[in-house]
Amino acid sequence: MMTFESLFEIICQRRDNPTDESYTAKLINWGEDKILKKVGEEAMEVILAAKAQGDQRLIEESSDLIYHLFVLLASRNLSPADLLSELDKRHQAKN
Repeated sequence: MMTFESLFEIICQRRDNPTDESYTAKLINWGEDKILKKVGEEAMEVILAAKAQGDQRLIEESSDLIYHLFVLLASRNLSPADLLSELDKRHQAKN
């Protein structure tokens, strides 16, 4: 079963060992503006799915958003652990 950790690991492998067949490698090579455009498109598609397209479509579009967000993080040499650290800091601040 795919986990967020394994997905991010695959993205980093494709970043570090690009091939012509890899969409991930191409996306990173196209640059941050293209990645940001995809994150924005996917975020809008999540909203539309949540409003009127049903739960399965919401799952599909949310998966696309997470994938593209992870590509953005990998392109910046950040990781989901950085996000979790920030969320932990916010949680600790509230307690």
